[in-house]
Amino acid sequence: MEENKRGLRKTKVGTVTSDRIDKSVVVSVERLTKHPLYGKYIKRRVKFTAHDEKNECKVGDKVVIAESHPISKRKVWRVKQILERAI
Repeated sequence: MEENKRGLRKTKVGTVTSDRIDKSVVVSVERLTKHPLYGKYIKRRVKFTAHDEKNECKVGDKVVIAESHPISKRKVWRVKQILERAI
């Protein structure tokens, strides 16, 4: 009954907003939520610091980040794949 733990890790798709930190990027993830009273859909944005071992990501890239073990104080996400390069 033992399953592969890596398959259960959360993934998110977002846009790289900063690549100034060495081996790290800041990824902004947007989601739509419905307002509880008025029913209008609102964009909510959350920033995650993700580990980028080879410094491949640039600002504007669309990436997939996956949950991982704590790498530093605020880094618990890792860049899994670059979906789209910035122009």
